[in-house]
Parts: sequence; structure tokens; C-alpha cells
Amino acid sequence: MDAEPTQKPSFSPWDRWKIGLNVTFVVVVVLSVVVMVNYLSREYFLRLHLSSRTKNTLSSRTEHFLSTLTNQIKITLYYSKDDGLYTTVADLLNEYALANPHISLRTVDYLRDPSSAQLVKAEYKLNNTGDKNLVIFECEGRRKIVDGNLLAKYTLERVPNEKEQEFRRKPTEFMGEIWFTSALVEVTSARPLKAYFLTGHNEHKSDGGDETAGYMKFASVLQQNNIEVSTLSLMGTSGVPMDCSLLIIAGPTVPIPEQELTRIDQYLKQGGRLLALFNALANNRPTGLEGILERWGVDVGFNLVIDPVQTISGAEVIVSAYSRHALVNPLLNSTLYLNRPRTVGRKAARVQAADAPKVEEIAFASAKSYLSRDPAREGRNYPLMVALEKGEVPGVITERGSTRMVVIGDSFCLANHQIDLLANRDFAGYLANWLLDRTQLLDGLGPRPIGEYRLLLTNAQLSTIRLVLLVGMPGTSLLIGLLVWGRRRK
Repeated sequence: MDAEPTQKPSFSPWDRWKIGLNVTFVVVVVLSVVVMVNYLSREYFLRLHLSSRTKNTLSSRTEHFLSTLTNQIKITLYYSKDDGLYTTVADLLNEYALANPHISLRTVDYLRDPSSAQLVKAEYKLNNTGDKNLVIFECEGRRKIVDGNLLAKYTLERVPNEKEQEFRRKPTEFMGEIWFTSALVEVTSARPLKAYFLTGHNEHKSDGGDETAGYMKFASVLQQNNIEVSTLSLMGTSGVPMDCSLLIIAGPTVPIPEQELTRIDQYLKQGGRLLALFNALANNRPTGLEGILERWGVDVGFNLVIDPVQTISGAEVIVSAYSRHALVNPLLNSTLYLNRPRTVGRKAARVQAADAPKVEEIAFASAKSYLSRDPAREGRNYPLMVALEKGEVPGVITERGSTRMVVIGDSFCLANHQIDLLANRDFAGYLANWLLDRTQLLDGLGPRPIGEYRLLLTNAQLSTIRLVLLVGMPGTSLLIGLLVWGRRRK
């Protein structure tokens, strides 16, 4: 009987080593590619949004500002992941970190990670029991803490499908980018800027809560732009303080004494920055400020502009016509609400001196507008505000730099109620940043609407979904596995 032939192995030891080395090499190459792609994607990446509702991009203003930052900035997201805004806040902060490599972001959930939460509390001295849901910005020892309660606006909404009448707070607008960019401006600024509101002549009050005349919301806009707010009286012997970055004269209705006018004029000649707003209630009597502005080439009218086209009730003027100027370029597709404005334009001069200030009319009523005291009602585009700039003269050093002014024919446009109409709030920020020569902050930045989607299901529909998820899907997988197993046994 012949001996059975010896069966050769399928793979020799060398073949096995070769296959093993090849598999190992492929795995190493794949892992290396994954690591390199992740590394490169930190700096260079392309994100595709299948829907506009999934976008959480930064505004052009914030992107431009971030491109100028070279300081090392640390952001700590001290937030509960169970909070309804957590995902939105975290996604937006990630956009900041991706836009600038100098920004580092760490997340601490004070409920799930108590040990890290204790370290954050000790580092930033968070001793209050209410210190929850915070975003902490830090740069070179300067810190700014943003409370999560400020990041959204809410409205009360009735809870559906409830036997008893219950209400819940529904978020309507997300204010995160406004607060985060403001915090970055604050912690990266070496010297805080300061705005003074002139007092003593029946001006609008910077801390006034009155809806139609108070300026409390405008003061808040200044603070969000890292500008300290204070009041100033010139009735004493001192002039405008040297730390005054911006002087605001908001609608005086009584004459300003000559001594104070002299100090204001001196401040402007030193290179000061001025925001002057005129009150319709002072339409019949001068305050004295008109004379100073006239010497600078600004003509303030003692009249009211009526615009029968761009109006709602007939008293206000809805402004949509602007010149090409850095201050109003972001408003070219927006409108402003002015309440009974006066004319403010450039004063005609026969001879223009070489060192004369540059005065530009920047906002206008419609071509159908006329003056309240004009019986002929001659229609024309009356100017309602001007921007003035006088650069530094060669060989002449001013104490404060170059002079800038914005003069507006309506002081009520920045009051607590009106500032929330149309694009007035955005314009308030543009005003401050142009006057302070912070052109990187002149692009639009505002609240974002929060879209909320709710799926209402009956009890029968919920039972069907539970049956499909808990029985149907696992059962289908088990059935397919049994079929495959039975087929292989055959």
C-alpha cells in the first residue's frame, strides 16, 4: 500500500512573516495618514454645511478682529452639559479657537467633573454658590467672566398638552458672539477706554431707565465694546480729563455756559473725540454747542425734518440713504430710526484751507422730505448727520491725537426704546468704534435668532416608536443572524 503523500502547508513560515509585515505596514501607514490629516485639519480645514441652520460661523467683524490678535488667550467653558445652551456655546467657542491658534479652549463640567471644577474655582476665586455656567476669558493676567444668563434672550411660552396652565422660558435670540468678542476686546486691550457723558444741561442720562429718554442701554453697548462709562460736569474749574477717550453730549435742552463751551472747544483742538446729539426739544433755542461746531464746518439747523415717504406715523424718519463712509458702510442694507430729527450738514465755505477738517454728510432723508417751517415744502435729501475728521498736522503734536466727531440731528435715536428699533443698536456700536479709530470692529455683529423644533406625538405613536426601537430593530438583527447561521450549516 502506497504511503499517503505529504500535504504541504498552505503558507510557509516566510510567507506568514511576509504577510504579517505587510499587514503591519499597511496599518501603520493608515494610522499615520489619519494622524497627519487630523494635524493639518487643525490649521487648514473645509467644513461643509448641508443646511444653513447648521452653521455656527463667526461674523466678519469677529473674524477680522481675531486675525489681529497675537496674544495668548485662554478660554475656560465652566458649564453644565445638561444646560440647553451648552452645545450652542461650545460650538461657537470652538469657532473662535479654530479662527486663531493663539486661543486655547478647555471645558469643565462642574457637575460631572467636580475635581476639575474645584481647580477652576480656586484659580478664578469663584466662591459664590451662584457661580455656574460661566465663560472665562484670560490674557496676560486680565480676566473677563461672562455669565451664561446673559447669552440669550427669552420669552414666556405656554407648555402644550398640559392640563394645568404652565409656562416655560423659550430662548429667542443668542447673544454669545456679542459678549465673547466684547470679552476678547477687553482682555486684549492694554489700556481701557473711557467715555464721559456731559451733565448739567438736561441731557439724556447714561444711567437713566426711562424708555423714551434714558441712555442706559446705550451705556451698556459702550461697555460691551470695552469702554468704561462715567459722567462729567464742567461747571468747576477743571477741564475735560486726560483719560477721556470720548466725550458724549446727548441732547442738552438748556444753554451751556460760555466757560464750559471754552473747555469743550479746547478739548477738540487737542485732538478730542466727540459724539454730539441734538434734541428736538431745543429746536427753538441754541445751546451754544452749535457755534463751536460751526467753526469746525458743521451746520446744525433750528428746524425739524418731515419725510412723508420714509416714515410710519409722520413724526419719525426712517433713514435708508447713506454716503460711502466707513461709519455707515455696514448699514447700506439696513435702516435707522430717527425721532423728529434736525438737519445737520456740512457748512458751505468759499475757501477751503489746507488743514481744514474733513466734514462728510453720511445719512439723509428721502428726496421728498421738507422742513417743518418751510411753507413751500420744498423737497430735497436733507442731511441728518455728519462725520468729521481732522488728521494730525505735520510738525504739530496734539495732546490727544487726531480730532474726530459725529454730529446727529436726533438725540432720541439712542434712547432705551429706540435703540432696539431697526439697526439703531448696531449703529451705536459703529459710532463708538469709528470715533475711537477701531476700524477692525466696524463690521456687523448682532444677536442670532434661535430656531426651535418640536415633534408632538400621541401616546399610541410613542408606544409604536418604543416597540420598533426596543423590539423591532434588535429582533431584525437577530433574525438575520439566525438566517446566516442556518445557511452556513447547510
